Amino acid sequence: WTEVQLVYEVGASGLADGAAIKLAIKFYSDWALFQTSDPRAANYVSAEYQAGDLVPGQSPATVQALKVRFDQKGHERPFQKSVIIDIIDGYLNPGDRIIVRLGDRRQGGPGTRVQTFVEKSFRFRVFIDPLGSQKYAAVPGDCTLDVVPGPPHALRLITPRLIVPGPVPVLIRAEDQWGNTVEHENVSGSLRLTAPDGTVAAHPITLSGEGWAVLRRDDLALSQPGEWRVDADAPGLIPAFAFVSIDEQAPRVLYADLHVHSNDTVGTNDTFYNLSYGRDVAGLDVLGYTANDFNVTETAWKEAVALIDRFNQPGRFVCYPGTEWCGNSAAGGDHNVVFLRDAPPRFPHDERGNPVRSFEWNESTKGALRPGAWPLDDLYAAYADDPEGHLLIPHVGGRRCNLDWHHPELERLVEISSAWGQFHWVYADALKRGYRLGASASSDEHQGRCGGGNPATSVFGSRGGLTGVLSDGVDRAQVGRALRARRTFATTGERSIALLRLGDHWMGEVVTAGAGALDYRLLGDHGWESLQLYDGDRLLWERDLHREAGLSDQHVRLRLGGARIKDRYRGAYWNGALTVTGASIRHIQ
Repeated sequence: WTEVQLVYEVGASGLADGAAIKLAIKFYSDWALFQTSDPRAANYVSAEYQAGDLVPGQSPATVQALKVRFDQKGHERPFQKSVIIDIIDGYLNPGDRIIVRLGDRRQGGPGTRVQTFVEKSFRFRVFIDPLGSQKYAAVPGDCTLDVVPGPPHALRLITPRLIVPGPVPVLIRAEDQWGNTVEHENVSGSLRLTAPDGTVAAHPITLSGEGWAVLRRDDLALSQPGEWRVDADAPGLIPAFAFVSIDEQAPRVLYADLHVHSNDTVGTNDTFYNLSYGRDVAGLDVLGYTANDFNVTETAWKEAVALIDRFNQPGRFVCYPGTEWCGNSAAGGDHNVVFLRDAPPRFPHDERGNPVRSFEWNESTKGALRPGAWPLDDLYAAYADDPEGHLLIPHVGGRRCNLDWHHPELERLVEISSAWGQFHWVYADALKRGYRLGASASSDEHQGRCGGGNPATSVFGSRGGLTGVLSDGVDRAQVGRALRARRTFATTGERSIALLRLGDHWMGEVVTAGAGALDYRLLGDHGWESLQLYDGDRLLWERDLHREAGLSDQHVRLRLGGARIKDRYRGAYWNGALTVTGASIRHIQ
């Protein structure tokens, strides 16, 4: 919490009666929303006029007031969240100043809660309408600050959940209270491995003191079949634990985040940062870079593809270039395009020179909006001749996918969980329509914390998801085949396991069979509450594992969920009261 002061000095033209100034930040920042109604409350924003020196013969400015308001969509993408200051009943002279206080504390308020996630060169951008014409221009020179991690607060452990006997990769990182990986901190502690027979092996650990506070161990061999427990602790920090099941018959399971943005479009921090984070901090096996197709410049796209190719490391880390086709829902809705081959991607034009963007607009665009490939049929046409080299994934983001469109050879998965929320309904809709789509989950990361990172506090209020992939190898070709074969499962960010088989046939396969048993295996980091099997939105089978475990009926869980609508601003905000009569409440968690 703090107070931020920014001073705007009026330029040589002065400001007319009716002019306005906008102080804008990016829409996907979770900086607390500003308010102008209560100077004693948090996040109060004010503007103060300060007259400049007059030259001989110059009259004072005539401005009578500054009107301050806040609008979450007050300017153009990406600088949409805007403090707007209107010049009321008079003009301002050159050299006059306006002092903007974000989190004004002069009336006793606590200040403003700044952005919770790390960002290098967080920007305040000022736009000016000097004539009152509603035509704004950017003031040269953004005000910048670095949002850095806080002190270490907790440890996080990342391990495979199911693996064959042998070396097991273990990644330990230290996080601040907001889920940011801390930097330049000396963190030492211990790592304990508890075998299924109760044997304990302890290892001292020291996280890197340079850059991210992370340690990766690839030399820990777990050979005894069964469930191991891994614990990490350090003085003064919340410890971490994970479970690893060792099974000689285990399939190879990789964890993928196929929907990662950078500041090439509306993400946070540059592409190198985000790819490095996914590999070195999140411990991903597979990462899909995603550029909003209308927003990325051709130069930035080419640079990103070259960088992705350098990060791609067969046997260790698979990295794909991709785009997010951002057509409106009426034209098909958001669809990610993952380029699975090593060849240069067909973007922003196909081999015949036709545009494959939904349209083209970015901060550098001059002139009219340039339309591109829509409706969704035009995107299908661009890649239909090579379905094996492409993967299209409909998803629910800003412009939710419209399942009136479907291409069975290109669309093999549907994204059912991301930082936007969880979307059982879109999967149920797809299955009801007879579509054969596998489950995927991704971060749709805009905050620079891909791979199941912590949620922020704004529109992206959920933890990013992960896609589990049953792949025979760790390279673009083999992972691509597994994704297109729908040998996947989706998690809400945990390294869980969800396996389903019919005899020798794995999930994703299309088979004809008589009566038989579906074999399932679910592994997580905590106990399961219930299991359900659906055909579309029709519940076929259910297990209540709390009842099976005989948990006390004196424990009551109240769950509030759902969405207000299916489109962009779907958040439902719950409030109310819980009244208990004839008993006492002993514990609330």
